[in-house]
Amino acid sequence: MRTLICFSLLVATAGATPDVMGRASALYQRTEYEGSLHVLAEDPAPDAANYLLSGKNYFMLGDYKRAIEFLDKSLAVSPTNSEYELWLGRAWGRRAETSGWLTAGIHASKARQCFERAVALDPHNREAKNDLFDFYLNAPGFLGGGLEKAAALAKSIASERPPEYEFEEAQLADRKKDYAAAEAHLRRAMQLAPNEAGRVLDVARYVAKRGRLAESDALFEQARKLAPSQPRVAFAEARSDIENHRNLEQARGLLQSYLHASLTPDDPPRQEAEKLLRRAGG
Repeated sequence: MRTLICFSLLVATAGATPDVMGRASALYQRTEYEGSLHVLAEDPAPDAANYLLSGKNYFMLGDYKRAIEFLDKSLAVSPTNSEYELWLGRAWGRRAETSGWLTAGIHASKARQCFERAVALDPHNREAKNDLFDFYLNAPGFLGGGLEKAAALAKSIASERPPEYEFEEAQLADRKKDYAAAEAHLRRAMQLAPNEAGRVLDVARYVAKRGRLAESDALFEQARKLAPSQPRVAFAEARSDIENHRNLEQARGLLQSYLHASLTPDDPPRQEAEKLLRRAGG
């Protein structure tokens, strides 16, 4: 292993070919992950950026073991890069979710350690803080999770990102079964970011869970007007309908449209839409 890492370091000093990285990145952004990997494999001098993008491609394809291999290589080249630690943490987290009970805890602990290092390396890495918050919120104490840790991390972004702070406070309140407070925080997030359709979708899904379906429908309509070209709006409405066992024909139509839309890596994966479609009888 040491020989392989040393060889990788020597090769990486030459730097990845810009043309290869440009083409591979464009394919990644179009969710053509296998095509992106094929292009990256052509690079005679892969560097940390090449390894990162390869790892992200494997992550998106659900091959978390291979993703970890490449993300480890990226960190071997650039050990103080917060973004590389973040993606390695995500890969370990997904591997924990898909592992048997004997290894899930080990993988989850590695994910936490990566998220914590990512935040320590760059306290302004927003996505790293978000992922670490999610870990603290959802993981049991023996794996390093806990509501107190999550609450402390949420407070650290209160002045920097007020809408996201309100969203995280909503999750904490919901976990404590204080549903009125959770909704109030989500509504404050929406008020603080009135042009973000995602904040409207958060409230729409939440009030639907509380049984206020007509109000939820109005909020989904508001989100569609804010972001008529964003496929994730259709995905969110379809998911809400399926979760609430209503409008299944409409949900199937929304999901079919979503599956044929031009997606990006930031959108829910097509596999999730296909799972929902099967739940809706499509």
